[in-house]
Amino acid sequence: MASRGEGCRTVPLAGHVGFDSLPDQLVNKSVSQGFCFNILCVGETGLGKSTLMDTLFNTKFEGEPATHTQPGVQLRSNTYDLQESNVGLKLTIVSTVGFGDQINKEDSYKPIVEFIDAQFEAYLQEELKIRRVLHTYHDSRIHACLYFIAPTGHSLKSLDLVTMKKLDSKVNIIPIIAKSDAISKSELTKFKIKITSELVSNGVQIYQFPTDDESVAEINGTMNAHLPFAVIGSTEELKIGNKMMKARQYPWGTVQVENEAHCDFVKLREMLIRVNMEDLREQTHSRHYELYRRCKLEEMGFKDTDPDSKPFSLQETYEAKRNEFLGELQKKEEEMRQMFVQRVKEKEAELKEAEKELHEKFDRLKKLHQDEKKKLEDKKKSLDDEVNAFKQRKTAAELLQSQGSQAGGSQTLKRDKEKKK
Repeated sequence: MASRGEGCRTVPLAGHVGFDSLPDQLVNKSVSQGFCFNILCVGETGLGKSTLMDTLFNTKFEGEPATHTQPGVQLRSNTYDLQESNVGLKLTIVSTVGFGDQINKEDSYKPIVEFIDAQFEAYLQEELKIRRVLHTYHDSRIHACLYFIAPTGHSLKSLDLVTMKKLDSKVNIIPIIAKSDAISKSELTKFKIKITSELVSNGVQIYQFPTDDESVAEINGTMNAHLPFAVIGSTEELKIGNKMMKARQYPWGTVQVENEAHCDFVKLREMLIRVNMEDLREQTHSRHYELYRRCKLEEMGFKDTDPDSKPFSLQETYEAKRNEFLGELQKKEEEMRQMFVQRVKEKEAELKEAEKELHEKFDRLKKLHQDEKKKLEDKKKSLDDEVNAFKQRKTAAELLQSQGSQAGGSQTLKRDKEKKK
């Protein structure tokens, strides 16, 4: 089979055709549609995640400060429409509320992983629809993860290592040292080296700014050596010299946010927004989402090749899965039918046993009733006999009494006659 591009010849053009305007067409179309960018901010409460976002995009995003009393890690997502010149950006900022505040931090990474997977799953479901509207679908997949590291000056916490290791195959991780003005310059340099060493030794893959494009290869290569960025955030503007600048005022002096001698904020803004935003979007789709999609489809039984390593079309896979499903369904139906028959037989046996018990109970009650009835009849007959005997005795007594009365009356008459004589 000929590979793509074989037999393709390069031919010269005799004049201007016009397809050199394709980049302009693409730019115009993209600008009219607008862009979206989704940032995940991971870090412990109080490391200045919200302040840094306000500083990066030079605005004030709405949001309430998080407390340290959260029972678990919650992800809070807010979407904003931003406009710069004629370019529109739908920006989504996802923050991890309560991260690192629990005594048991073993499962702190799980809600973050589940959230990222949920966004991939939503996009996959939209892709698999018969009628897709991907051009108007709001892509909520995370394009960049800013991982905020506490400025301890010692080493990474086990929570940070575990979380970044779980996330590095799902999102572009850019580690940053938050509130870097809390440690000295010499400590900061050693801390950066220590962090880089620990990330490498633990196999954590952070996002590397691309160097394959000649136009940005030099700056990106230089910036890769500066990771992790040591940043400071502030929305407060102070007058320094004749200019108003974003800075933090301390008793010992002023820290300028946009002064590269003070922190790496400018480097982060350049790399994240001004140079590599589109690459972050592309890497999310072509690398992280493709990995999720492939694993998900393989779980569903879809493969590119059959057991003999021959190309396997989607329709053949569908038919094979459909036949497999129908076979399993028929098997389950047969099992359910047999189970139903068995249950009916068991129920019939139970009913017959219950009916037998009822008949036996009825027979016992009937016999008991007959015995009681016989006893009552015998007792009634005995009572009737007693009553008859009593009546006979009573009649005899009354008769004797009557005879006695008559005899007494005749004797009285005889005595009365004798007296008269």
